[in-house]
Amino acid sequence: MKVVIAGAGFGGLRLARLLHHQPGFEVLLLDRFNYHQFQPLFYQVATAGLDASNISFPLRKVFQKSRNVRIRLAELKEVVPAENKIITTDEEISYDVLVLATGADTNFFGNAGLAAHAFPMKSTVEALQIRHRLLQLFEQAHRIREEAELQRVMNIVVVGGGPTGVEVSGALAEMKKYVLPKDYPELDFSRMNIFLLEGTGKTLSAMREKSSERARIYLERLGVKLMTNTLVKNYDGREVELADGNKIPAATVIWAAGIKGNIPNGLDKTIIARGNRLRTDRYCRVQGFENIYALGDLACMETPLYPNGHPQVAPAAIQQAELLAANLRLLEKKSDPERLHQFEYRDKGSMATVGRNLAVVDLPKPRLSFGGFFAWLIWMGLHLMLILGVKNRFFVFMNWLYNYITYDQNLRLIFREFYREEKSNKNNGL
Repeated sequence: MKVVIAGAGFGGLRLARLLHHQPGFEVLLLDRFNYHQFQPLFYQVATAGLDASNISFPLRKVFQKSRNVRIRLAELKEVVPAENKIITTDEEISYDVLVLATGADTNFFGNAGLAAHAFPMKSTVEALQIRHRLLQLFEQAHRIREEAELQRVMNIVVVGGGPTGVEVSGALAEMKKYVLPKDYPELDFSRMNIFLLEGTGKTLSAMREKSSERARIYLERLGVKLMTNTLVKNYDGREVELADGNKIPAATVIWAAGIKGNIPNGLDKTIIARGNRLRTDRYCRVQGFENIYALGDLACMETPLYPNGHPQVAPAAIQQAELLAANLRLLEKKSDPERLHQFEYRDKGSMATVGRNLAVVDLPKPRLSFGGFFAWLIWMGLHLMLILGVKNRFFVFMNWLYNYITYDQNLRLIFREFYREEKSNKNNGL
């Protein structure tokens, strides 16, 4: 059975590893990047807490000794179901089974101004761009003499009060408190404002009321200006325009307010659900197809417990991959279709960190909600376990330990293409 997996996120990579060395399978894993990205820690790369290599793991290293898994570095452009093939940026690839695990991208909800000027954070590259942007602005700030312009540069707006927005806001607040005043003593960081804008009435809307309230208290303790029931209308690169008519001058806007599924061309539009997700049955099969499946953020599986689809989180993608791997093994052995397993999501809880010693955790069984230092330790331990590679876990832990002891980060580097700049200067007689 030739299985083509498009996407090496949590779901796609888990499925490939479960089919690794399985007799009867030929697996091809396709992705735009040659590495797996640990998305929950993008915000720490963006705020100079971790190096990008700490949360990225080469795909070819995962399958170095594999007899049946091959890697292709390309982007999926189109699916041709009638011919059982896909078209990528480089070639056409046939399949017996196609698994779409292409994840989700930033959703700007059709707003061209936000798409052009706001910074998304859905990849390691985008997280590095945010880091570069922030550091570059602070390097330039001491030369600004106009008060209004300086205030614009010192304002950072984060849009979206989900886990990503809460975590990046808390990390920025800690940079403001512990790191930036030492790096830039000529700047008055009491003028630096971190705004967290949320369209609904509370942050962490997927978590319980108690956890949401704790997160609000933690954010305000760190000095984050939390604004709920606040919708962003537009951003022109200089001012954030709110739906109520107010404006916030800001040189940096980090967009964490929405995602949409990465659906390739070639599939019927009628099977696309809200959020640009593909409708699937309880076996992860895309509606209308017998040999095309969808996992993770891309899949919208409506069940009695989750009528609007499962939460777009890593555990859901991993559990779907495990179910699909078991079912594909049964299909390869020509087992009775009635023996196939149906998916039921096992919610193990949710959590978010706000800053040093500050996190919130919801557990379903027993039904508990707690926060503070103990929740923060649980958050760190779980994320360390999920990171791929012993070396990556070690370096992440050592970075966290160093940051905790010293109240500092050592990754505030700005890399420029000096060769090109030098060449351009020479060409211009400089």
